Amino acid sequence: MKYALTGGISGIGAHTVKHMLDAGHQITLFDIAPPPAELQSSALNYIALNLADSASVAAALDAAGEGYDGLCHIAGIPPRDDNAVACLKINAVNAFSFISGFLPKLKTGGSVISVASRAGMGWQDNTEQLDSLIACPADKVETWCAENQIDATTAYRISKQAVIYWHQKQVAQHIGKTRFVTVSPAAVETAILGDFKRAFGPAVEANLARVGRPGKPEEIATVICFLISEEARWINGIDIVIDGGMGALQLSL
Repeated sequence: MKYALTGGISGIGAHTVKHMLDAGHQITLFDIAPPPAELQSSALNYIALNLADSASVAAALDAAGEGYDGLCHIAGIPPRDDNAVACLKINAVNAFSFISGFLPKLKTGGSVISVASRAGMGWQDNTEQLDSLIACPADKVETWCAENQIDATTAYRISKQAVIYWHQKQVAQHIGKTRFVTVSPAAVETAILGDFKRAFGPAVEANLARVGRPGKPEEIATVICFLISEEARWINGIDIVIDGGMGALQLSL
């Protein structure tokens, strides 16, 4: 099979690439930097992609070729300092431009599996703002942030709500041709776990204490690889939360 993947040089993405290569698939990796030596393979093709830059999105799409069986969109950034504009551009607005431009490159029956976040829960109550963000051009995101008084943590939350919402909105238009599924991990043991602890405060540590540990990137990667496969062809238009039981445990609080 021939798959494309964004954000594959570290964390969940790197484990997903390794899993796919071990399974014998051909991978085109889109990322801001080339893959590290341990991921390099004759079955791996690299194309530069900087989701903060609309011109880079267009160039990557031009270089991508066609005939893909699926796209795993994993690229994204955490909330950090004052990066609200970057969060919304990279995690949402330009991500949707890239995925939309990639859809014609997928075979009929192909899939788009994207990583959202447990932070995106509650999107159903925020669709008016999400529609406004989805319609916002990339060069107007800074103005949108100012008008909506968005800080970095809120931007991250909204960006992940938008990922879930946008994917579910695609289903009606593409039913029978392309599947759309999102995966929403809770805290995962990667290099950016500290960013989430700082952004979301003591609630992160409290939830981790209740379930015993953070998720492992390979655990999320395994789910992504199943969802992109033929075995998951009847799974469409949903968000799958992977949180070790955090949501269920909240019912007992």
